[in-house]
Amino acid sequence: MASWILGYALTGILAGLLAGLMGVGGGLVIVPALLFLLGLQGFDPGHLAHVAVGSSLAAIVPISIASLWSHHRRGAVEWPAVLWFSPGLMLGAWSGAWLAAQMSTAWLKGLFGAFLLLVAVQMLSGFRPPSSRRGEGVALFGPAGWLIGLVSGLVGIGGGTMTVPFLHWRGRPLPRAVATSAACGLPIALAGAAGFLHFGAAVRGYVHWPAVAVIAPFAVVTAPLGARLAHTLPVVQLRRLFALALVAVGLRLILGS
Repeated sequence: MASWILGYALTGILAGLLAGLMGVGGGLVIVPALLFLLGLQGFDPGHLAHVAVGSSLAAIVPISIASLWSHHRRGAVEWPAVLWFSPGLMLGAWSGAWLAAQMSTAWLKGLFGAFLLLVAVQMLSGFRPPSSRRGEGVALFGPAGWLIGLVSGLVGIGGGTMTVPFLHWRGRPLPRAVATSAACGLPIALAGAAGFLHFGAAVRGYVHWPAVAVIAPFAVVTAPLGARLAHTLPVVQLRRLFALALVAVGLRLILGS
């Protein structure tokens, strides 16, 4: 038991540090780590990926609360945008949990691997959509939120890799887009985790609570340290190294599935 707790703690520390240092979502770290750790613990291979994704979403709930509170205190969160987004995000995350429940572990692992490759390409290229001055475009937030929530629910992330570019494209400065995206992670995580609990009820829910209970507090505590280190470490080079690591993990999941 002690060795698993240590593994979960290291996962939380790494997820928090990378979130603060590079602004990447914790799910990119938590899901692959849980696939490895839960596999070593002998979890049912047929539900392994489902438990890893569901547990990641559950851990993101307290992580998102800490992050959005930090941004809110700085007045950086655009709450009207969060309200416009939330219904679509929650419906999409619930839909993603339902869709994941229809998939085999192999398909879910392969899907997550493909997502890691897309994130790695974006990080290596540095691509961001140009900022738009087309106005609020409130009608777009519903369908965009549903799509972001769907993908996030499927792969166990808070959605920042998609929400930030969308908000920036809609004219928000990058710091405000990041802060607002942090707040949007909460409805995604709540609805997604609830969905994995519901659709995995036959096997006591697709959430491993001991992992969540250890990962979340360590990630919450270490994220501010990562943010401080961002001002002293070569973040650009570290982002490239992390992107290459995502490529390696993504290919392993795809080929291994």
